[in-house]
Amino acid sequence: MSPIAQAWMRRLLPVMAVAALLLSSGCAMVKMKSVTATDHVALKRGDILTDGKLSALSQEALSVIGLTASACGKDLPACRQTVATIDGLQTEQRLSTLAELWMQEALAVTPKSKPGQPPELSPAALDAWLETARYSYAYLFFSGRTPAQRALEDRLTQVRDYYNYATEQASSVVFQRSKARALEGEDLTKPVQVDSWTIRSEFDQLNLTGIPSQLVAASSVSFAGLRSSYRRDGFGAELVVVLEKAPLAVPVEGEGGPTLPVFSEMPAINATTLLYFSGDTLEEVLATRDIRLEAYSPDLTSTIMLRGQEVPLAANFTAAYGVWLAQSGFATESLRTLFGRGEGIREPHIYLMQPYDPNRRIIFMLHGLASSPEAWVNLANEIMGDPEMRRHYQVWSVYYPTNAPIALNRYTVSNAFNQTLKHFDPNGTAPATHDMVFIGHSMGGVIARLMLSSSGDVLWNDAVQRFKLEGDRLTRVQGRLGPLLNFTPQPNVERAIFIASPHKGTDAAGNRLGRMIGRLVRLPFTILGKFGEVFLELQEPGEAGKKPKEPQVGNSIENLKASDPFIRKSADLPIAPGLKYHSIIAQRKADVPTAQSDDGLVPYWSAHLDGALSEKVVISGHSVQETPEAVLEVRRILREDLREVDGVQH
Repeated sequence: MSPIAQAWMRRLLPVMAVAALLLSSGCAMVKMKSVTATDHVALKRGDILTDGKLSALSQEALSVIGLTASACGKDLPACRQTVATIDGLQTEQRLSTLAELWMQEALAVTPKSKPGQPPELSPAALDAWLETARYSYAYLFFSGRTPAQRALEDRLTQVRDYYNYATEQASSVVFQRSKARALEGEDLTKPVQVDSWTIRSEFDQLNLTGIPSQLVAASSVSFAGLRSSYRRDGFGAELVVVLEKAPLAVPVEGEGGPTLPVFSEMPAINATTLLYFSGDTLEEVLATRDIRLEAYSPDLTSTIMLRGQEVPLAANFTAAYGVWLAQSGFATESLRTLFGRGEGIREPHIYLMQPYDPNRRIIFMLHGLASSPEAWVNLANEIMGDPEMRRHYQVWSVYYPTNAPIALNRYTVSNAFNQTLKHFDPNGTAPATHDMVFIGHSMGGVIARLMLSSSGDVLWNDAVQRFKLEGDRLTRVQGRLGPLLNFTPQPNVERAIFIASPHKGTDAAGNRLGRMIGRLVRLPFTILGKFGEVFLELQEPGEAGKKPKEPQVGNSIENLKASDPFIRKSADLPIAPGLKYHSIIAQRKADVPTAQSDDGLVPYWSAHLDGALSEKVVISGHSVQETPEAVLEVRRILREDLREVDGVQH
């Protein structure tokens, strides 16, 4: 090395030594790296409930006091004790982190369960869920700022979810214990004692008509066949309280049997529960072992007062409807009824989709042939899911034996409907029973139109002529058959929507396939009820000394033939003056002129009604009521109705 190089090295050595000393002393070095928008959002919003890992905010709080998530996971009690007592954390940080740490414990000790069934919780698991709810409640209402002041913060949403989910788990335990005691004759609302916790319950707003058979967490189920699920964000656990359903199916053959109810509320109720921890200060809330569980009907309550603050009540408006239909057995039952096999229904039954409200107008839905209230699954859900419609309407649906003659079903459905109206509004003064709306699909639309029409003497005179009624036979028949053939429009109905309805019959009922199905349809004599004898009178007199033959009564499919005398005469009956009515008609093939089209069962010429305020043709098969286009059209009509009747502006 040259002398010059040696001289430079002597000068550099002290500099290099200083640099080495600085590096070895641990001076921080910051490096920058790119983060995608997806990773950024996931980091902000992920937590123990969504990802199985503590949230970034809880990890940050642990870091402040010298802890890590992995170290905490090895000894959660010690970690929680440190977080609860050490200085250096703000109140909001401390409470929200403790809520998440208790959630971590609760998730770890709670066993998995089958969909729709609550898990069996050990005392340790329930204690962890109640502590999760307690610290979440304390953070939300006792940490210095109101929920409104933190409305746009991700942490508020996370902790609210901890509270809601913990409340859901605790509610299932309270329900199981309360149900067991109620079945032994004790009060359903008697306080539940779990170790050192005392949980008092309040169920009054649900107006329970019996002891619930099941509690289903809305978060634990999803529904195939329902296009949309309608809910409202807020505070509380979204649940479904399932009651024993009304027993409607009876053996279709044979006389007698139990007296069945004419109506019932849907045997599944949407409910939202909240846990209130006793105490007026943060210290009292963190020390209490006394809790109040309150159940609300989200149909009736949209906001609640918590600690002097008005907050939105969480709600699921679809879950109860989905649970009811999934457990109803309608699909099999309605076919058994049609074909007169096994157990079916003999008389119409009115279902209330929500608890009766005297201030919300009634929408009455009538399903078609071989069907049930399941036919309205998406349409009813869309109506109940729309906040404006939910405030002004309530949905009733009829379930009736679709193998019975149309004239008989018109009479029995009308009777069931009016008995139900009289039960809830005996004086006829409630807004609910005025300006009602009827919606009928297929044969249900035919029955709905007849309920809104005037028969005059047209049908009776036709029957006298066709069956050659005279003398004593005429006298005997007139008193019994008259109610089926003489009728006036249902009062207080303001609007109707007829969907794919064969008002003038259909040739499909008379073709080869229709005749074959018609032969399979059985009409047990029990379906005719008190009208059985009058149908016997309509038969041709038998030979002297011989037993009369069983009446050959035309069933519903035979009634729907375009050539059937009843359908031909009833098609021209005048609809109630002033009634506003609309048609939704299905067209199976788009390339066929509308006037010559059909939906596979009902031709356009039969579904069309002169005088309709609107007529919507939808490219669809016969079950058009399930299509988005038909649902949107019904919603349009109902919004128009709200503007005209209730003055609602959209």
